[in-house]
Amino acid sequence: MKRLTPDEVEREIAALDSLDIAALQNRWRELYKVPPPFKVRSGFLRRAIAYRLQELVYGGLKPATRRELRRIAEEARLKRARSRGEKRGDTDGLDLSEVPHLRPQRKILSPGTRLLREWNGRMESVEVTDDGFLWREKTYRTLSAVAVAITGTKWSGPKFFGLLGRRSSASVSAKVAHVASLQTTELPDG
Repeated sequence: MKRLTPDEVEREIAALDSLDIAALQNRWRELYKVPPPFKVRSGFLRRAIAYRLQELVYGGLKPATRRELRRIAEEARLKRARSRGEKRGDTDGLDLSEVPHLRPQRKILSPGTRLLREWNGRMESVEVTDDGFLWREKTYRTLSAVAVAITGTKWSGPKFFGLLGRRSSASVSAKVAHVASLQTTELPDG
């Protein structure tokens, strides 16, 4: 399949409304390289084809987003199974009584949280905002972008600020203070 331009994708998405179910199923096969789901409605096929076309031109979900969506789906599946009282064997071999509650893989920092990190003899302070991370009156989208701005070299933001636990370098000495409560909690060195 040739690479489509954004304009071609828009035209093709607009043309999906005129395709019958057989044509939609053929387009699905071309884009996904597998047969469409059995007895799926044309509306679903149109939306899935439109998504795939946009994904090919603009890029798909980031791996972290895919993992998070998989985690959420698995948690929902386990909750449904628990609510139905399913036993071993009913849930693909999982003993639900032994499955811990699934938690998000990444830590979510609340707006107002202040991250402190000493770097080259200077204490750097970053505040978590609704829009990202504020450092020296400039807002950054990611914590890693802040770490790069501070150090001038590529860093993992969570690692630089000591949010990844013991895997960080021993020289990392970071503190987290929540501005609203004015409490300071020592993060693990490391």
